[in-house]
Amino acid sequence: MQVAFVTSMHQPEEALLQKYLDGQCSPEEIAVLYRWLLSSDAHKPLLTVMQQDFERVMNAQAVVPEEISNRIETRLLASIGQGKVVPVRTTQRWKWVAAASIAVVLATGAALFYQWHKPAVPVVLAAKAADVNPGVNKAVLTLADGSVVTLDSAGNQVIQQGSTKVEQKNGALQYAAGGDKNAIGYNTLKVPRGGQFTVVLPDGTQVWLNSASSLRYPTAFNGDSRTVEMQGQGYFEVKKNARLPFIVKVNNMEVQVLGTGFDIMAYEDEEEQRTTLVSGAVKVKQGSVEKYLKPGQQAAIDNTTGVMLVRSTDVQEVVAWKTGFFEFDNANINVILRQLARWYDIEVDTKTADNRLFGGRISRNLPLSEMLALLGSSGAKFKLEGRKLTVIR
Repeated sequence: MQVAFVTSMHQPEEALLQKYLDGQCSPEEIAVLYRWLLSSDAHKPLLTVMQQDFERVMNAQAVVPEEISNRIETRLLASIGQGKVVPVRTTQRWKWVAAASIAVVLATGAALFYQWHKPAVPVVLAAKAADVNPGVNKAVLTLADGSVVTLDSAGNQVIQQGSTKVEQKNGALQYAAGGDKNAIGYNTLKVPRGGQFTVVLPDGTQVWLNSASSLRYPTAFNGDSRTVEMQGQGYFEVKKNARLPFIVKVNNMEVQVLGTGFDIMAYEDEEEQRTTLVSGAVKVKQGSVEKYLKPGQQAAIDNTTGVMLVRSTDVQEVVAWKTGFFEFDNANINVILRQLARWYDIEVDTKTADNRLFGGRISRNLPLSEMLALLGSSGAKFKLEGRKLTVIR
């Protein structure tokens, strides 16, 4: 692979870059090259040339040569990521993203991000984005008697309600097993925008709640099923119990399981509510319609028509939020902005947003200014005033 070097580049850096392209750089040398590329705006033309070169590779070949994609993934990302760059998955689609995104990775040092449309547009922000911190572990627990307990990432406490013992440890809530089944009350765990939280239910089922979500559940499970109600998005790892099926009620849908891992996304402002199966088996019920899912499948209900369909999906993308990432694969910018609005607790005006598509994997721990810089790398243009974000291109 050949790269046309810009004339302003000094000989030592040119040699180092060529050494990297030949796959011979040590991690220390990559770090030196990385720092040099970020040291001046004058180096941006080189980054553009590098991106164009990778695009030429992709125009000429159906897949990225293995040695190129591996070099990007294992040498560059692992060596200079500083915890913000995440090695892409080893599928051909994501190796394509890695190759086409090399200039953006070097320019930001933060994450993989690429706009599928061409040509690339320089980063332009309407106003310098004041930092808005990412979400944290926080929630509000409403007990059966109506009392309210505020939960945060640092809290450690024991909450006693009758014979039911609830223990908070950092960003998780743990219900003790064996509560009094004759004195069952219902608790509601509500996670606000800009938050997330985890709860272990009395049967041992663990639930991760995303921002702007809630879960209503009993302090002990009785009867012939374990039934909870959810809004927003949650990931469930259900404790297996063949005698007591686990049921999640979401709007007009029910998800029934025995023991499995699955994700439910049912935000009111999304176009669909989706149940995605990671492991085990589930039955999704909507009125008289029932669909059984296999791992890797997703049941999607259109919020306008009410029609449910089952399709294969990328499970890793769906549950990335649970492990601390945003992951997008050919995602419309409006979809991305809705996620940012919930996680950063901001207001987003998307009236002027277009239909450009993005792909990448980004840490959810970045401040908003860095997140916007990544989107801006692909041509999006923003104006941030306080906590209101406007897309102006």
